Amino acid sequence: MNILRPVVTIAQGLGYELELLGSVLARLHHVPARARLVADQIYQSALQTVHVVLVVGTFIGMIVALQTGIELARIGQQDQIGTIVSLSMAREMGPFITATILAAAAGSSMAAEIGTMSVSDELSALEVLSVDRVKLLILPRVVALAIAAPLLTILCDTVGILGGGFVAQSQLNVSYQLYLDSAVEALRDPGRILPLPKDVYGGLFKSFVFGVIVAVIGCAAGLRASGGALGVGQATRSAVRDSIIAIIVTNYFITWALYQS
Repeated sequence: MNILRPVVTIAQGLGYELELLGSVLARLHHVPARARLVADQIYQSALQTVHVVLVVGTFIGMIVALQTGIELARIGQQDQIGTIVSLSMAREMGPFITATILAAAAGSSMAAEIGTMSVSDELSALEVLSVDRVKLLILPRVVALAIAAPLLTILCDTVGILGGGFVAQSQLNVSYQLYLDSAVEALRDPGRILPLPKDVYGGLFKSFVFGVIVAVIGCAAGLRASGGALGVGQATRSAVRDSIIAIIVTNYFITWALYQS
């Protein structure tokens, strides 16, 4: 029985999160009425993490360029570094890094805010007043992260590619113009689903899904918090942990669906 307890706990948590996601989807028509709350959440989750995305995205692009460029230089193919960096950032690194930052910043914040309301009986008070807490608290946060994640991913991709160009020019003797030309050319491959570059819309779709995942898991952890300050801390920790695990697992299946031959 002790062996099955973690499995049961995970299943219960997943079921609660899916139920919460369904409740949010059923209330999407209320988004225009909650536009102000959505805008506030976008500010808190997106604008306040822009500087982190800028720094991390730039150095991730530089690391990818340096690591792959050194190996390509051994076979005289360092002029392909722009292709590798742009594809890596657009397909995987941009969406993943952005989602991880949001999980650590926005997801933990949501869990702490709602968890504090839960342990202080504010959520019970809303229920007594017949206030729909999903429409008031959860819907704006989920919509905000669904919007903010792709926007931050675009920013992360851009600075990562530009940072990789700096390394290519200064460390690998590849001209900046050649680097940019190869990077742009690599992202022009149109997809079958949309008449847009497949790697671009594929990465943005990933970031959209990741944003929803982070918001739902963070809010669910907060709603289930109990036991005072200790419970809020546990909810915050589990929100970040579960969000990152869900991002990694979901990333695999989305990649498989988009790029299988």
